[in-house]
Amino acid sequence: MKRSTPFSRRDALKAGTLLAGAAASQGYSFGHGQTEFPKSERLGRVALASVDTYARPDATSTPSGRLYGDMVVAWYRELVGYNPYRFSQRWVETSEGYIWAGGLQPVLDRPNVPLSDLPETSLGRGRWVEVTVPWVDIYLANPPARSPSLKENPTPRLYYSQILWVDEIAVSETTGVALYRLTEKYGYGDIFLASARAFRPLEAEDLAPIHPEVEEKRVVVDVTRQSMSCYEGTTEVHYCRVSTGAKFDSSGNAVDEWATPIGPHPIWRKVVSLHMSGGTTGGGYDLPGIGWSTLFSGNGVAIHSTFWHNNFGVPMSHGCVNARPVDAQWIFRWTTPHVDYDPGDVTVSMPGGTRVEVIET
Repeated sequence: MKRSTPFSRRDALKAGTLLAGAAASQGYSFGHGQTEFPKSERLGRVALASVDTYARPDATSTPSGRLYGDMVVAWYRELVGYNPYRFSQRWVETSEGYIWAGGLQPVLDRPNVPLSDLPETSLGRGRWVEVTVPWVDIYLANPPARSPSLKENPTPRLYYSQILWVDEIAVSETTGVALYRLTEKYGYGDIFLASARAFRPLEAEDLAPIHPEVEEKRVVVDVTRQSMSCYEGTTEVHYCRVSTGAKFDSSGNAVDEWATPIGPHPIWRKVVSLHMSGGTTGGGYDLPGIGWSTLFSGNGVAIHSTFWHNNFGVPMSHGCVNARPVDAQWIFRWTTPHVDYDPGDVTVSMPGGTRVEVIET
């Protein structure tokens, strides 16, 4: 990674002012009447534009309220309810009532002690860091915006589980907020500033191989059952629900190119953090800092961490295999080729690494 221009005092002052707000000491700015994240071990972030709340887990009953995108609620328990408009019948009991689970991202609020220094690596000075709060406001340090999503969103945020590279640290003299400068190795060139407390530094242990002594491994993705299983020989060692390619758009039109490709595919690349974008106007996507990306087909079909929905078990993607962050990380560590923390990216030639079998049952 090419090292960027050093983080100046002017950068820190400007960012500190822009990141100030209702919770300046944390670098967060709340909306929709919410003043802080709830004090609860488990939380849920509204991942859709809005969700209705109910007095019981039944979408045919009268809604008791409405919550809007990025609002955060205490997550008490998950249960089975009734929603005739959705395939998934999972619901969450929250501090605001019952909410259909597919629109509520499971998150935690775990602020961190900011780093005081950064190591030298093959990518330059820096470290991989992961968002460990429900969301954090970011400021574009090198305008104008280059990425399509930033051009459309004047108040961007990063969300729980996203991973980026921090290459500079500073403290705002106006607010006292410790700031990280964040970059992407394969992004559009945008550079962000954000509160350092929102990010956990990844360690080498986060990438450590799982069962490296086992040679016979394979991943089976079942697009009919929307599931993913990992086998060592004939023994299943990991199972999870996923969301594969959606064959229809929001208007019900068939989109063949969104289907996850059927067949055996060797893993050919793995990246700790990847900027993903594609599609067209109205049906496109542009997402920075996608964690634990395991590419196995074509130029960009991958198993990767997902923060923008919780509707696993239903086709949702543009061809990739959406997985919970914990499952995507497990797959990343268990499959081959193995990835070192530095540089956090590896590509292998044919015959490739662990085989991913995409099947229909």
